[in-house]
Amino acid sequence: MTAAVRGDSEGQRDVGGDGREPITAAAVAAQLGGTLIGDGSVTIEGIAPLDRAEPHQLSFLAHPRYVHWFTTSRAGAVLLSPDLAQTPGTPSTRIIVAKPVDAMVSLLARFHRREPRAAGVHPSAVIGSDVHLGAGVTIDPFVVIGDGASIGDGSWLSAHAVVGAGSILGRDVRLHAHAVVYPFTELGDRVTLHAGASVGREGFGFVPQAGGVVRIPHAGRCILEHDVEVGANSCVDRGSVDDTIIGAGTKIDNLVQIAHNVRVGRGCFFASHAGIAGSTRIGDGVQVGGQAGVGGHVTIGTGANLAGGASVIGNVPAGETWSGYPARPHREHLRASAALARLAKIIRPLEQLLQSSVASTPPARERPSDRAAE
Repeated sequence: MTAAVRGDSEGQRDVGGDGREPITAAAVAAQLGGTLIGDGSVTIEGIAPLDRAEPHQLSFLAHPRYVHWFTTSRAGAVLLSPDLAQTPGTPSTRIIVAKPVDAMVSLLARFHRREPRAAGVHPSAVIGSDVHLGAGVTIDPFVVIGDGASIGDGSWLSAHAVVGAGSILGRDVRLHAHAVVYPFTELGDRVTLHAGASVGREGFGFVPQAGGVVRIPHAGRCILEHDVEVGANSCVDRGSVDDTIIGAGTKIDNLVQIAHNVRVGRGCFFASHAGIAGSTRIGDGVQVGGQAGVGGHVTIGTGANLAGGASVIGNVPAGETWSGYPARPHREHLRASAALARLAKIIRPLEQLLQSSVASTPPARERPSDRAAE
């Protein structure tokens, strides 16, 4: 197998997903503290799903629903939970671990391909005046950094990334291609903005007046605390009269909108297409499902979960799971949906019963008083 060039500053030549030497099945079992069944000398050079794994790759089986893939898998070795250890299948080299998924995650970094990085500032980058560049930064081609900005040690700005004037980036910040940090935005340490992400722009704030619609000036900041990650083409607006703050460790998927003056707690998760309207308060550890929408000026309590597609127009208590349109406690939404489904099944018989009742009703008899009236 042709050796790969490492994508880091060490410049070593090696074999494997990220340039490391292959590992044997026995070594994998030892690293994970698992029980090895079969040939421990099998060489592992990568990781793949059961249905696509090759003899030099490791896979895993964590649930019976995937047994049909396991029976014909070509994987060189497979991680299995104890209850699935004796599952019939072609892979003969098996590593028994309590939690195969967690074990697989711990191995992924070994085979992850690292993007090539060259330290220093590319000649095509445009750097404003009074810019502070920390030690070991990488500024790739066509990056633009505004006056007075500060880039922390070890940060990496990819091609066409833009950092506005007066913005502050912490240590080891990663801006992927075309990410935009608007002026006077603050990013903590180890913040990641993926391609096309935009943080710190003025929010959707307008006031109708006699002379036309007037934009509200946004005097607040946009602050992303340590270890926040913002997905591709997602937007986080700056505050108007308050700050927009994304708490430490929060992860935002692609195509998410977070409006002005929103406060997000620590360790939250936002799935793709979620939209959070202005001045919403979100507690720590909240999970927001895909396409969920949260109306403005509401509060989502700590540890709450919003199911995909939920439309939230009122406060959500801490620790509760809400779903539906409009959003309500999940069990209540399920009961309402079930009742609606049953109603659809009985509406036709009810209509037929009503029609039959009307047809069988005899016409009213003519009263003498009616003739007298004539």
